[in-house]
Amino acid sequence: MTFQLAVSAEMVFTDLPFLERVRRIHDLGFAVEIWSWDDKDLAALRATGATFTSMTGYLHGDLIDPQTADEVVRTAELSIKAAETLGVTRLNLHTAELVDGNAARPRQRAAGPMWLTALRTLDRLGDLGAANGVTFCVENLNTIVDHPGVPLARAKDTLALVEAVAHPNVKMMLDLYHAQIGEGNLVELVRRCGDAIGEIQVADVPGRCEPGTGEIHYPAVARALRDMGFDGTVGLEGWASGDSVPALEAFRAAFTV
Repeated sequence: MTFQLAVSAEMVFTDLPFLERVRRIHDLGFAVEIWSWDDKDLAALRATGATFTSMTGYLHGDLIDPQTADEVVRTAELSIKAAETLGVTRLNLHTAELVDGNAARPRQRAAGPMWLTALRTLDRLGDLGAANGVTFCVENLNTIVDHPGVPLARAKDTLALVEAVAHPNVKMMLDLYHAQIGEGNLVELVRRCGDAIGEIQVADVPGRCEPGTGEIHYPAVARALRDMGFDGTVGLEGWASGDSVPALEAFRAAFTV
């Protein structure tokens, strides 16, 4: 079983200009992930020849809030146009808008109307994705370390949303770094998520660096993914603990099964 391995250009080779980061990742044989697109030269990124697997799928608004959900959809339409430039087919979503990693409008509790609004908004996004050949992927987040104030953020919540909406163009961006913090049991988690997974993202805990620097035994996760027939993208969304090249090679080694 072969996974497509991608690396977030936001988090490695950070001493280099962004375009050079993309070139280095590409030259090492990885696909590339980016976060925001509205602050980047998309034509220049395309000219690098790199394969881009995912990027942010909205700019503003909360998936769970009827007052701002229309803004999620409106900016998702803009993201689709940007994605066409890079050939990206997976667009990343969060249940709430993030500003510098924090919830733009923090909420400490999830309520029933949040679920209903999220389901309705995801259904609209699924139809939008189907019409344009893209899949919207809802990323689970941890609220203990990195993203306080984001409701419905845990993997079990994002899985419930994706399964409830039951749209082929709505999947999970299953981030195992976030899932390990507060949830754990990662092998069973990937098995449970199954066909709901659009892409896997990884980093070790603590520290959010490459596999092998923390407590997660990623080769066991890789074997579980292989055994369940997953042959999609695994993305390193983590920092390099030292030099970026050996960090990326450690990532490759952990997911070579």
